[in-house]
Amino acid sequence: MDISINTPALLFPAISLVMLAYTNRFLALSNRVRSLHDKYQNHEQKLIIHGQIKNLRYRLKLIKNMQALGVISFLGSILSMYLMFLEKPDLASVIFSIALLCFAASLCLSFLEIRLSTRALELELSDMEGLEDPSVLDYLKRKFERE
Repeated sequence: MDISINTPALLFPAISLVMLAYTNRFLALSNRVRSLHDKYQNHEQKLIIHGQIKNLRYRLKLIKNMQALGVISFLGSILSMYLMFLEKPDLASVIFSIALLCFAASLCLSFLEIRLSTRALELELSDMEGLEDPSVLDYLKRKFERE
């Protein structure tokens, strides 16, 4: 397959937006870790907080790997464009393929992290009475029945 110098450039906006989202997730988790650490130091609910911090530590590792793969993908796209400029299209295609795979792996890790964060929020809400966890179909049925 022939790719032009513009093909790797198509990834730039996508990677930039994804990296921004990853950074926002990291900052939110960092703030949560700091607040939980303060509660832990003040001896408030140590067992529960310990479990939450363990979950957050795993999620932070996922985000670190998501960001690393995103950066590798970005650099791969740049290198691919440079190789096209040097008129080495075969090597450029290989590097671009690796960049795409890294980007896909980054998105897969992002999906896993989102699932973990959703599960953590469900645990936070689980001790509240009267809350139910309807399926998407049940939710939509109730919405349309009211109208």
